[in-house]
Amino acid sequence: MSARGVLYVHSCPPALTPHVEWAVAAGVGGRVGLSWSDQPAAPGTLRAEVAWRSRPGTAGRFAAALRGWSLLRFEVTEDSSPGVDGERYSYTPTLGLFRTTVSANGDVMVGEDRLRVLLASVRGGEALTAGLDSLLGTAWDNELERFRHAGDGAPVSWLHEVG
Repeated sequence: MSARGVLYVHSCPPALTPHVEWAVAAGVGGRVGLSWSDQPAAPGTLRAEVAWRSRPGTAGRFAAALRGWSLLRFEVTEDSSPGVDGERYSYTPTLGLFRTTVSANGDVMVGEDRLRVLLASVRGGEALTAGLDSLLGTAWDNELERFRHAGDGAPVSWLHEVG
């Protein structure tokens, strides 16, 4: 079974780029050379995008490997595949890691149990709004949005799992 997705390294200090490439290589089982470019939203840092094809769960492996470097900002997506939901991981130094399930068109999916817990635990509109924002990852989207736009038109590499 094969899955695919995209890793967006939104900002990375130049000294960490080899470590990021090693972590990505471990996720796909082969050598990796990412195309790094300047990140105008955070001068002095670099950005890279890489589309990947590998086994399901690769997005989670990338996120687990990269979250150890607190100076990175990244997102990694995995499209749904037969029997496996899609997912997105977002990481910022100030907020840490956020994971969500995503639909085929990229919308955040919130399970009914999580909604029931939220409804049972909040009173009032402001608390409900804050709870929904938390479930949707709004803080991560707000923090990463300027980095996403700064990467428009940047080169994208392709990775495939090795044997």
